[in-house]
Amino acid sequence: MLTLDLIPQQQELVERTAVLGREHFKARAAHYDDTATFPAEDFDDLFHAGLHAAAVPKAYGGFGLGPYHDDVFTLWMMTKEIAKADLSLARCWEGHVNSLVLLDGLANEAQKARWFEGVVQRGEKWVAWSGEPQSRAPGQQLRFGTTVEKVDGGYIVDGTKVFSTSAGGVEWAILLVNTAGPGGARHATEAAESLLLLACDLSDSTVTFDGSWWDPIGMRATVSHLVHFDRTFIPDSHLIGAPGQYLQGGWQTCFTPHYAASFLGAAEAAYTYALEYLTTQNKGHDPYVQQHIGQMAINVETAHLWLRHVARLWETGCYDEAQLAGSRARFFIEELAEETVKRCIRACGARSLNRPGPLERIYRDLSFYVRHDNADHILATIGKSQLGQAHDGSFFTP
Repeated sequence: MLTLDLIPQQQELVERTAVLGREHFKARAAHYDDTATFPAEDFDDLFHAGLHAAAVPKAYGGFGLGPYHDDVFTLWMMTKEIAKADLSLARCWEGHVNSLVLLDGLANEAQKARWFEGVVQRGEKWVAWSGEPQSRAPGQQLRFGTTVEKVDGGYIVDGTKVFSTSAGGVEWAILLVNTAGPGGARHATEAAESLLLLACDLSDSTVTFDGSWWDPIGMRATVSHLVHFDRTFIPDSHLIGAPGQYLQGGWQTCFTPHYAASFLGAAEAAYTYALEYLTTQNKGHDPYVQQHIGQMAINVETAHLWLRHVARLWETGCYDEAQLAGSRARFFIEELAEETVKRCIRACGARSLNRPGPLERIYRDLSFYVRHDNADHILATIGKSQLGQAHDGSFFTP
């Protein structure tokens, strides 16, 4: 049932991804988590399996998956399978394919030809970085943020970004920077037209990474380091789209349900673990265990149905409805996923959280990743939309 109308060719892509997850990614996840290192071997596997260019248009050698084509559900189900094996890897994968979606939608033809060739032929990896929080956390000494200066032939970017997923592991980053000052996209307060998207070649010696900043409880293998830009020059030819187009076009909204696909992968991994663990322990006759399993099954199925609903809206061109439904799915699937993991723990007991079992990592990773957006703000945004009030469907600003 959970194939949810995928045709055989789509199912084959999802199954190829699932096989990599079961046979390779899952086995490496603990090492990448322990060492807080980028999952490079996993991306090599995706490239050699022909899956790396999933969101590259067919005309450029990819599968053409994405919200503005007629198939985004396959992409989300591929992400779900990756997240079942390793949620950190799924976040890095999201950053890569979401960047390709942006290039497909906003880049000019010369840019697409150049950059998509690198993805398809050489396995080059992409990410998008915005993080420039302006409020300081307790004990924080540094201030984060970039400045952008227009110079002859391009732009000079100077300063820092944080939560820079895949830092040191990818070749290209789309920098969301603001000509009005620090703040990137999420934390800026100026007009939309001040936001630029600049493609940065990360082999540039003026770009350096500080891993000492990144020591979180979960999502450790995303290596979301502090990045320094020491007057990094970005040529005019690397400006993607028009100033302000990212916000004016609501591009962030098409990635919101993609996060939920990763949450679902973590939930399904916990559910699968519970079934195996409880069967091995011969605890299936306990009525409370049965209740936990029943609710987990309902949660996982419900999340799939929500994502199928949102995907169909994108795939049929109902973009306004898709944006609203994506926020609903993002909020609800977070709740479903967290409840599923907690029920797994309650059913399986304390031993299930002992390393090297995968459940404690799933618990840590999901608890951290769902904080990417504030669920209270998402719910309030949904309420505003129902009340006919102005609302921020991209970053859920109160």
